[in-house]
Amino acid sequence: MQTVLISIHLIVVLGLIAVVLLQRSEGGLGLGGGGSGGVSGFMTGRGQANALTRATAILAALFFATSMTLGVLSHRSAAPRSILDGAGTSQPANQPNAGNLLDTLRQNQGGAQPAAPAAPTAPVAPAAPEAPQSR
Repeated sequence: MQTVLISIHLIVVLGLIAVVLLQRSEGGLGLGGGGSGGVSGFMTGRGQANALTRATAILAALFFATSMTLGVLSHRSAAPRSILDGAGTSQPANQPNAGNLLDTLRQNQGGAQPAAPAAPTAPVAPAAPEAPQSR
């Protein structure tokens, strides 16, 4: 749907550019023929001005309509995101013990490899509770 609408939008934009360039400019130097240049036998001055003004208004309305529709479609397709959604995934799944950022940069640059970390030891259970006891 968006691809078709973008294609229509592009055609409308190109048509709008062409119609605006064909209009007579105030200084008489436009492509639409101020004086002797341009499309001299195409239409009379008044008929050309009415047709090009109407075409510009129609193409401008189509441009705004397609722009608004594309904006609404892109807003509806974007799901809301939270910064807390990715908080638990700090390490990549394929590297469970990736190390810190400096070690990762050294590996990517081909520098000296850091020594392998020692094997983790089993946690020792505390002998007494750590929370204070009420009496």
